[in-house]
Amino acid sequence: MFESVEVAAISFEPVKFDLDANCNRLEEMFRKAAAGGAQLAVAPEGVLEGYVVNEIIGGTAEAKDMNDVAITMNSAPMRRFKELARELNMSLAFGCAEKIGRGVYNCAVYIDETGKLRGKYHKMQLAEGSHSSWWFNRLGKNIRAFNTPYGRAGFLICNDRWNPDIVRIPVLDGAQFLMIPSFGSRAKSQDEAVLARARENGVPIVEANVGVTMIVSKGEIVARSRRVTQILYGTIEIPAAPSTRNRDTHERRFLSWRKKEMPIRLAETLKRNKAKS
Repeated sequence: MFESVEVAAISFEPVKFDLDANCNRLEEMFRKAAAGGAQLAVAPEGVLEGYVVNEIIGGTAEAKDMNDVAITMNSAPMRRFKELARELNMSLAFGCAEKIGRGVYNCAVYIDETGKLRGKYHKMQLAEGSHSSWWFNRLGKNIRAFNTPYGRAGFLICNDRWNPDIVRIPVLDGAQFLMIPSFGSRAKSQDEAVLARARENGVPIVEANVGVTMIVSKGEIVARSRRVTQILYGTIEIPAAPSTRNRDTHERRFLSWRKKEMPIRLAETLKRNKAKS
């Protein structure tokens, strides 16, 4: 039992430290995705601030500059995209730098078609490691699934996808599909990792990586692109939530198939044995 949902995975290279320009570009891409028939559109990691932690760590930018582009959940950019979701009647998911107190977190948010913030997530595994002085790049503290119009969902962010344990947690919390905003590897191995995570957990995945957009459903890649500027469309089949009713329906379907299949296999077995005698 599955529910079909039309999705879009968005890719474009955001401008470093230019919140206004990136918000404008993201709105443009969301509008195009809605015009293309998407019910849910996913955009890359750090798409609002331009994913700037490596510039700060590398010394080409100052940590204080993060304060100019990190947002809160009550900020003008969030209000803007909530209003846009309502206007487009489409769910939006994207990455941002979230300011909480004196710290900043690599964050992904999900806004439904009514403009409601349904869920957010902070990146749990950082490729660059973590240091207590890096207030601009704090580690996430927990992983939880959240309710959406299409069932329960979960986020991963970029480097999280390499760790099967991280991916398993939201699924054990009931996630029926996963989204991965990314800004990282374009290697074939990243595709293999995303596909493996989908197959291990039996859920569809939509990845929006800068230069790699990918949609996986029923354990297969249904759409993929390596264009940097791209809106990739596809259909994901979201499995029904576990329940005794769904268990029994699935079991009846199997038993119906088995009733027809076993006589066929028996006939083939008898035929092979007869040929050997």
